[in-house]
Amino acid sequence: MTTTDSVLASARKTILSESESIAKLVDFLDDDFAKSAELIYHCKGRLIVTGIGKSAIIASKIVATMNSTGTPSMFLHAAEAIHGDLGMVQPGDVIICISKSGNSPEIKALVPLLKRFGNPLIGMTANKASFLGKESDFVLNAYVEAESCPNNLAPTNSTTAQLVLGDALAVCLMEMRNFKSEDFAKYHPGGALGKKLLLRVVDMLDQTHKPQVSPEASIKNVIMEISEKRLGVTAVVENNKIVGIITDGDIRRMLEKRDTFSDLTARDIMTQNPKTVRLNDMVVDAFNTMENHSITQMVVVDNGEYKGVLHIHDILKEGIV
Repeated sequence: MTTTDSVLASARKTILSESESIAKLVDFLDDDFAKSAELIYHCKGRLIVTGIGKSAIIASKIVATMNSTGTPSMFLHAAEAIHGDLGMVQPGDVIICISKSGNSPEIKALVPLLKRFGNPLIGMTANKASFLGKESDFVLNAYVEAESCPNNLAPTNSTTAQLVLGDALAVCLMEMRNFKSEDFAKYHPGGALGKKLLLRVVDMLDQTHKPQVSPEASIKNVIMEISEKRLGVTAVVENNKIVGIITDGDIRRMLEKRDTFSDLTARDIMTQNPKTVRLNDMVVDAFNTMENHSITQMVVVDNGEYKGVLHIHDILKEGIV
């Protein structure tokens, strides 16, 4: 009978087994790994990654990682390769072939065909003495002692090892290319990640509805401006330069202290030297400033001139954070 304890014990055993297999990969790193990284780095074409079965799934993931980190890559299914897809392999490409055993029929059929093209071949296998291991120019050792599967059959530890080696190779290539967050953003323009890395204040600022009053404006006009522009704040502007801001909180505090305000102007209740952000600053940096100073709006300037107000709610609606 299955119990909660037995399920958790099985899960822990699997995780520990896979983590131990991964840790041992460190001992298998050698010159072939370094030379493989150099080969891919200097490649004039693309990286072609191929495999069969579960290794093909890992190959597809490695391709996705490589493409997103600056290494142009394509996935080639080993079974489809021998039925026409070999046409995608071009001069200048580097090929990684993944197979745990290195001796599967599809791999034995594919490798000689790949070698005819004259492209460098990197084998990723748990058996360096296999057909794939012997036929490859370089071998990435993905050896595991056993699968975590109770029957030692279902690819578990072995596919995790392949995945980790692919990640290690991708990170090495990133460092060799000095691949930075700005480069990463080029390949991830969509979603929260792309927005976080690419979106600048100018991209989301509404400059046609910027709240502003003069320092001599009456409190009534200040309240009307804040209400009309719906940003909870208005800038106090003189000669198109920021001299202060007034928030709805400033209005509330003024009303708590006074019964009448007919004699007051914007200058009397404004906050001087407000936090500002420039048009070309990153939105995520503006958000961090708002968070650090517990404010919900920032005045936007460009070369000292007032351009509008950025509100934290607009940032949150973009899904950046």
